[in-house]
Amino acid sequence: MTGIEENLRRIRERMDRAARAAGRETGSVTLVGASKMNGADACRAAIAAGIDALGENRVQEMRAKLEENAYDGAPLHFIGRLQRNKVRQVVGQVDLIQSAGSMELLEEIQRQAEKRALVQDVLLEVNIGGEENKGGFAPSALYAAAEAARTFSHIRVLGLMTIPPIEREPHGNLPYFEKVAQFYVDISRDLYDNGFKYLSMGMSDDFEDAIAAGATMIRVGSAIFGHRQYQL
Repeated sequence: MTGIEENLRRIRERMDRAARAAGRETGSVTLVGASKMNGADACRAAIAAGIDALGENRVQEMRAKLEENAYDGAPLHFIGRLQRNKVRQVVGQVDLIQSAGSMELLEEIQRQAEKRALVQDVLLEVNIGGEENKGGFAPSALYAAAEAARTFSHIRVLGLMTIPPIEREPHGNLPYFEKVAQFYVDISRDLYDNGFKYLSMGMSDDFEDAIAAGATMIRVGSAIFGHRQYQL
């Protein structure tokens, strides 16, 4: 058993325990492997081991791996902060853009998707901690943004995504997760006929708390692939 395969097995066990503890069915949470700074071979190994999807943070890195067919056999998500001038390189190349965090970005995704005659699936990113260094809609603006997004004919909103502030205390992110989960339920009910599919929150250090709060998708990097080599 490879290292990635063993890591995935352990993460699946933790996911199942967290789901059972929350009274949820095992297998109800989608596991996205955050493959930033990991090469095509690592992506292929994760796919062979049964990862549900892979997620990339950087457009240039994603495009290079696409040329190597690194993602064949698994859905590809874009999970990083997306600049408007790079939207055209992402739309139609990924199954899901998780980081649609401004009206300007949604408008550009709409333009590029219309040019390609396709509908791009997205998640609305919520800046739940109000951090200046992070993208995403402020909680106070989220409902209006979700309502406006319904008017875009080439965008399909499937849910919400968030990256909470870094917390040092155990379970420190749980209140943030619970707030976003409530937004997810309310907006899905009020605006999308309960049609939301993905509540993406939780990473290597806190995904059990995210599952407890209601996450249907988690993004795990180092716990699958090991610590990233940032000098590359």
